[in-house]
Amino acid sequence: MSEREKMLVQKISDGTVIDHVSAGRALSVLRLLSDPQDRGVTVALVMNVESSKMGRKDILKVEGVELTDEQIQKLALIAPLASVNIIRSYKVSKKKRAVLPKTITGVLRCTATTCVSVREKDSVPSVFFLVSTLPLVYRCKYCGRDLSEREISGELG
Repeated sequence: MSEREKMLVQKISDGTVIDHVSAGRALSVLRLLSDPQDRGVTVALVMNVESSKMGRKDILKVEGVELTDEQIQKLALIAPLASVNIIRSYKVSKKKRAVLPKTITGVLRCTATTCVSVREKDSVPSVFFLVSTLPLVYRCKYCGRDLSEREISGELG
């Protein structure tokens, strides 16, 4: 395969490249970023491309936007294998990995209607602890309800 055939999307001068997103999750990641294309930001999505590491993957390139640490933490919940490359003057200036937090406070909602974090949501923030990475599972501190990867992704994306 020639270099021209491999390069599906042109390089960006400044912004963020999010690589190693599980195939089919790019749109959830885009929503996590508050749909930057709606603010006039150039976004390139490459979906379901071959990957020697993952089999199939998605890639996002977002011109003129650098992800915050909070966004990268949320990204880990949707795409736990993701790598984030900050681009400046067409070169990678920083590389970050999305790392699953051991504890998440105030980001996810418990799905148990009887949970105190649901009933008293104004006074008790939700707190979840990481139980498993494969499959991804977080457990509510208050009621013990587990949230699956699909529930987490659906809530964030």
